[in-house]
Amino acid sequence: MASATRRPRSATHALMRAAPAPLTLTGLAQAARVHPSTVSRLVALGLVEPHGGTTSAPLFERRDAVLVARAMRLRRDLGLNYAGAVLASELLSRIEDLEQRLGAAAPSHNRQEVIAWTRTGSR
Repeated sequence: MASATRRPRSATHALMRAAPAPLTLTGLAQAARVHPSTVSRLVALGLVEPHGGTTSAPLFERRDAVLVARAMRLRRDLGLNYAGAVLASELLSRIEDLEQRLGAAAPSHNRQEVIAWTRTGSR
């Protein structure tokens, strides 16, 4: 009877892959390769928000590490301050979302025309 209530092994593994464990602030900092105080500063600026945990021990999603790393690359490569890096990172994320929507909505031949038209210096 106990075996009827247990999930098959493959279903358990699929759930584990579908919902990765959240990251602590320190874990997020390690994943993004920055200091935890930098992550705290970016949280204060609104780049990433905790998705659980407590005020003293917030939890973050794994994809937040990508946002933090991007903001820090913008800061390093373009010489932006923290607020500028956050703003640029948010704008880049919006652009990616819009490109995905455009790609899903437009037929493939129109997409190629748009991409060719928006490229600079290709001729």
